[in-house]
Amino acid sequence: MLTRQLERRNRELLILNSIAEALNRELNISAAVNTVLAQVAELLDLQTGWAWLLDEQTSETYLAAAQNLPPALADYPERLQGTCYCLRTYREGDLAGAANINVVTCSRLEFLMQGTDGLTYHASIPLYSYDGQKKLGVLNVASRGWRELSEDELRLLHTIGDLLGIAIERALLFEKSRQLGAIEERNRLARDIHDTLAQGLAGIAMQLETLDALLESGGAQEKLQQIVRRTLELTRRNLEEARRSVMDLRAAPLENRTLPEALQALVHEMDGVNILFEVTDGSRPLPVRIETGLYRIAQEALNNIRQHAHAHQVKIRLMTLPERVQLVIEDDGCGFDPTQVGSNHFGLIGLSERARLLGGTLEIQTDPGSGTRLEVNIPLEG
Repeated sequence: MLTRQLERRNRELLILNSIAEALNRELNISAAVNTVLAQVAELLDLQTGWAWLLDEQTSETYLAAAQNLPPALADYPERLQGTCYCLRTYREGDLAGAANINVVTCSRLEFLMQGTDGLTYHASIPLYSYDGQKKLGVLNVASRGWRELSEDELRLLHTIGDLLGIAIERALLFEKSRQLGAIEERNRLARDIHDTLAQGLAGIAMQLETLDALLESGGAQEKLQQIVRRTLELTRRNLEEARRSVMDLRAAPLENRTLPEALQALVHEMDGVNILFEVTDGSRPLPVRIETGLYRIAQEALNNIRQHAHAHQVKIRLMTLPERVQLVIEDDGCGFDPTQVGSNHFGLIGLSERARLLGGTLEIQTDPGSGTRLEVNIPLEG
């Protein structure tokens, strides 16, 4: 009896040590959660698991990671939207401590007849900050044929939740420090542009204004005056463009707004086109570079539709999954022949380049007279 207890304790310590070592290498929230899900599934012989986290700013829950979801959930991401029994219990404060982590009926799978892979129950592990005062989310793990968990199993899962909570807090702090660094760098670039490009263009404008006055007083030829005035106008435009660039750097379009909110604002700017905008799991916070990149891709795509497509209807869908984020923009416009697009078509080149720099892919499906479908997929793990 004592030998079996020692063996069980030793196995628990090995499991916790393995998870702690893996978490120590992660500074990304999704990667940390996926690490725990993979470790727990392997070490405890579980089929699947997923994790809900709370967004710090909005307090909305989002699906942060998932492993081996049954087809009923994997093929229908909309079923993972909104609240459920375990999330409601967690928010109400009733899912606290090891005594309350147990096998419960999954309200998302309970009434489904197909695609559940025989899964009906899961254990819900609450995630809190290290001091227990801040709610972080819920980790769900599931296996077929589950029964009520033993005290040892409950204690082990609770400790795993504590380890993951610490890792999530550390990742949040790391992301905050990185965002502060990005803001400082953006403001530095704004100052550099103002001190170099903008002031240089202003000097050119002053010189040309002086030259124009001298030419006019000296009876210079009209053609030269026209050239000088056109140059002046071009210079002033460049100066305004430089000022707009500075403002864009200081106040990014996503500042104080979520990506869905910023995209919604873009939609409102499109006159004369009926736009349907759909969001799946839009409450999940994304890295700043991914949000900005997707916003710019959508902005350029809608600009192309406005200028070239002659479309009457546009459909935009933003879907965030545990492993990737997908942006799809479709229109019923005139389309084009992709084989006839020259290398100087900078709009499409820019779209593809932005997706590539984010580690993702961009696909365009179109033919003359059949509209255009643009699909962007950006990986989120790691």
